Amino acid sequence: VRVRLDAARLAAYGLTPADLRRALVGANQSVDAGSVLIDDRDVQIQAGRLLMRPQDVADVVVGVVAGRPIRLADVADVSFGPDTPQHYVDYCPSGSDAACYPAVTIAVAKKPGQNAVDVADAVLKRVDALRGIYIPQGVEVAVTRNYGATAADKAQTLIKKLIFATASVVLLVLLALGRREAVIVGAAVIVTLMTTLFASWAWGFTLNRVSLFALIFSIGILVDDAIVVVENIHRHRQLGHKSLAEAIPLAVDEVGGPTILATLTVIAALLPMAFVSGLMGPYMSPIPINASLGMLISLAVAFIMTPWLSLMLLRNDHRDHGGDEGGGDAGNNWLQGFFQKRMTPFLRGRAGRGMRIRLLVGVLFGIAASIGLAVVGLVVLKMLPFDNKSEFQVVVDMPAGTPLEDTQRTLQALAGYLRTVPEVANIETYAGTASPINFNGLVRQYGLRQAPYQGDLQVNLVDRHGRSRQSHAIALSVRAPLQQIGERYHANVKIVEVPPGPPVLAPLVAEIYGLDDAGRLRVAREVEQVFRSVPGIVDVDTSIDAAQQRRVLSVDRTRAAQLGLSQAEIVDATAMAMHGLDLTVLHDPHTRYPIPVRAEFSQADQADATSLATLRVRSRDGQLVPLGEVAHFDDSTREQTILHKDLLPVVYVYADDAGKTDSPLYGMAQIASKLDKTPVDGGQPIVQTLIQQPDNPVRWSMKWDGEWQITYETFRDMGLAYSVGLVLIYLLVVAQFGSYSVPLIIMAPIPLTLIGILPGHALLGRQFTATSMIGMIALAGIIVRNSILLVDFIRHEVARGVPLQDAVIRAAAVRARPIVLTGVAAMMGAFFILDDPIFSGLAVSLIFGIFVSTLLTLFVIPVVYYAYRHREP
Repeated sequence: VRVRLDAARLAAYGLTPADLRRALVGANQSVDAGSVLIDDRDVQIQAGRLLMRPQDVADVVVGVVAGRPIRLADVADVSFGPDTPQHYVDYCPSGSDAACYPAVTIAVAKKPGQNAVDVADAVLKRVDALRGIYIPQGVEVAVTRNYGATAADKAQTLIKKLIFATASVVLLVLLALGRREAVIVGAAVIVTLMTTLFASWAWGFTLNRVSLFALIFSIGILVDDAIVVVENIHRHRQLGHKSLAEAIPLAVDEVGGPTILATLTVIAALLPMAFVSGLMGPYMSPIPINASLGMLISLAVAFIMTPWLSLMLLRNDHRDHGGDEGGGDAGNNWLQGFFQKRMTPFLRGRAGRGMRIRLLVGVLFGIAASIGLAVVGLVVLKMLPFDNKSEFQVVVDMPAGTPLEDTQRTLQALAGYLRTVPEVANIETYAGTASPINFNGLVRQYGLRQAPYQGDLQVNLVDRHGRSRQSHAIALSVRAPLQQIGERYHANVKIVEVPPGPPVLAPLVAEIYGLDDAGRLRVAREVEQVFRSVPGIVDVDTSIDAAQQRRVLSVDRTRAAQLGLSQAEIVDATAMAMHGLDLTVLHDPHTRYPIPVRAEFSQADQADATSLATLRVRSRDGQLVPLGEVAHFDDSTREQTILHKDLLPVVYVYADDAGKTDSPLYGMAQIASKLDKTPVDGGQPIVQTLIQQPDNPVRWSMKWDGEWQITYETFRDMGLAYSVGLVLIYLLVVAQFGSYSVPLIIMAPIPLTLIGILPGHALLGRQFTATSMIGMIALAGIIVRNSILLVDFIRHEVARGVPLQDAVIRAAAVRARPIVLTGVAAMMGAFFILDDPIFSGLAVSLIFGIFVSTLLTLFVIPVVYYAYRHREP
């Protein structure tokens, strides 16, 4: 029940808001008339009645003038209807002709450790059971976001890829070694994967996207030990000098030491990544931990299960075997000739020195040229690429003080355009309230957006299988049209995508520090203009509040005390008139909750300061005193919000980069370069810091934050992990070979991976991301494995009395097959994640890095080892 007070009529009848309040409260309360004794029972008797209808409120007598009772309807307009909306929530299906409907959004979150798929299915079953009972006819229920279904779809897709990756590796062994050997390797892989899954569960990991990617990424590495052991058993069988039972221990012993060392080197390269700090550490930790656990398990399987299976399956295999060493190496004959022809010019003692120098120069040039691809921008550096999500968000900020209805009108206009986009399934609009919390909202605190001038659109896309464009491409395409619509309504429209990694305040964030508030605001506005002047920088905004006019009621306390008025009475009367006050409630038996009776000025009187000045307040002696005699209005501007970060006052400037590179790091570099040449606040250029806040910001200072901070911390920690891994690999190889120089030769191919990784990213147009770095780190251990097999074989041949040059060529020929097999197996596993938006960088690093570095390793390591040893007697 809305009671619209009329200031003029109140003054004419000599009434105050307090008089109305007392009258309404008194009329709506039962009066105790005492108790009487009836038939020895104490009976309570009450007089009066409760207000039950809006008409009862209008008929309440609020005063008497000239002997005539004055009803509430004489001094106010009494109406009945819904309360003034505090927010609007609508649901808009796709299609320009479809209507939008008022909606209520229910968001359900699962507890930690629970299966999202099971929770989502249980909720949907419960909703279906409520249809027609608690959900009446005509009320539609739409599922706008189901992360359970998304998780199930991705998990099933990855499980299929895991099965295909395993089958492809087994097929590879089948073609290279034979049917029985393929069965042995397949059984070893299955047992390793099952045991690794159990170990992962025991460690506390759940079966999610990252852990499944860890297994797919590891499939090619996990099979290495089994392939090396089976291939060497296969080679010894072809030698034909001993029975199978005698050949197996010899074959396993021959590659046992290098295999153990190679496995430990891969673990040494991967495991330090588990200690990456920040938000990315827990996100990526399943990859190094699962892969390391799998490597240890695969090593045990390769030394225990693989020899036993070989004995069981190969003892009845009566294929012909060669009887001499040369024939025993069978397929190695043509490899022997190939390497003899190609490698001999690089050997030949002093005569091959020139060729070796040319090889070194060529390798160094290839590494430098590969790094240059990143320098010139052909390979773009980025934290993580955008994933192909089923949603994105449009955040709308109207000028401060904008009425809720104008915000709703703007959202409807934006939604009208989005409904014409073919990939959009439906849109939810939220005016004056926050949409259900999402990943972005955790850091950006979107749950606090409750002001009438704030709104957002939750844009839900059709299933990824039903559209050709990825969500990022769709978001890029709608940004310009949406912002053009926003300009017509004076709205700041920002496109917010679900981040693939840890959420940040914005991709580009500049923190402005200085000594005084007004100066920080001026500098922030100047920095904002620099942001806007750089091509490709979009969604520019600041934490500065828009200027809002406010009217301050100042009470003359001395004058009020002289007239017998308290400040509290003046404030209560003003609050009732301007903001409304619930005076009492209606007890309607047909409603679930009591209906409030709210008194307030009409909107016209609220906007007119003179109306409030004529409002009267009754003093202690009963006199009516107009508010204008004891108070006056002062117009001013609302104070700015002062934000602090680590105890320092700060102003933020936000932006995003939607330029050619689509990476905030490059936009940040352009802005930083321009700021270095732009004086701020009429003085020197602003002081920029990258890692930490300024210690003492006596000058205007700015710290870069946002995606840069996460990128820096992640790549810093991953770089440290890479360095620690290299040191561990070096120490392991020193312990195995008892030399400080030979490990340097064995680790020489590690830089060769750059010749494959960076050109591979440039060739496929992929960004170099954190997952690319994971692949690069893993390659360090994988490539060292190949070097260990080559150097160990050369040393064994030399120990047998074979000349160094022949031993080098023979090592390349004999070890080429297991090296190529393990490399192709790792590449095949990576092929199945090449189409994933997030982990494609990992796949590119593995595929191109293994391909190029394996080919180069077969030439470079033997030649380098020969150059190191050929002058020894």
